[in-house]
Amino acid sequence: MATLTTAQVWKEIEANIFAVLGMVSAKNEARTAGIMYVAQAGKLYITTDKNAWKTRHVAANPHVSLTITIPKSVPLMPWIKVPAATITFAGVATIVTPDALDFDLRRRLFQVIADDAAKLAQSSVIVVEPVGEFVTYGVGISLMEMRDTVKARGRAPVKT
Repeated sequence: MATLTTAQVWKEIEANIFAVLGMVSAKNEARTAGIMYVAQAGKLYITTDKNAWKTRHVAANPHVSLTITIPKSVPLMPWIKVPAATITFAGVATIVTPDALDFDLRRRLFQVIADDAAKLAQSSVIVVEPVGEFVTYGVGISLMEMRDTVKARGRAPVKT
């Protein structure tokens, strides 16, 4: 099993921007959505329309999961298929309005529309606070070591 620290996992999370958000609908049906996020201060921030189904599902059930994929490739041989490394964790989500966030975070999240009040008024932010442990595959190890599924797996506490 890969030996990882919480700091190493957070460094990977902060270096990436794409994840798959898992949630449960109000009808108890599993749903996933690809999302882009910003990580800051031990939380992940996801922008969405305030009327989007993601927003409604999270409002109905704040228990979510996130899987962050980390692309891997063989240097100088990009045609060789290599599985992505992953970080998966459970979290508790809350929904906030953009104006509840500090200016710098709001600018990072909304980049182009940060100064467009009408568009910001139609937006929500899903804030995910990880809980428990990070479960990883292929994080902090070489591509050769990824071939051994026991070595490729890892765990680290969300908080130190």
